[in-house]
Amino acid sequence: MSEQDAPVLEALADITLVSLERSTLEPRELMLARIAVLAAVDAPPASYLLNASTAIDVGITLEDVQGVLIAVAPIVGTPRIVAAAGNITQALGFAVAMAEAEIEAALERQSEAGAGS
Repeated sequence: MSEQDAPVLEALADITLVSLERSTLEPRELMLARIAVLAAVDAPPASYLLNASTAIDVGITLEDVQGVLIAVAPIVGTPRIVAAAGNITQALGFAVAMAEAEIEAALERQSEAGAGS
C-alpha cells in the first residue's frame, strides 16, 4: 500500500515516529502511556491496531497491557477498561487475520512460481 493509497494512515505513522523521536520517555514507556490513554479516551480497535506494531517492536507484552489496564482502572472506570479489553481483542484478531492472509498469499505466489518452472 502506497502513501497515495492511505494518506491518513501514513500521516498517523509519521506522527507516531515523531513522538517517539521527540519524547523524553523511553519508547517502551511511551507506548505504555499511549495504551493507558487509548483506554481513557475509549479508543476504537483501529487505534490499538495502529499502535500494535510499534508496541510489539519496543517489547510490550500482553502482561504489560493487562498491567496498564489494571493500573488505570480506578481512574477511568470499569466500563472503559471492559471496552478497552474488547477493542484490543478485536484489533489483535484483525492483525492475526491479516498476517494469515499475507502468509496465504505468499504461499500461493510460491506455488504459482514453482508450477511455472
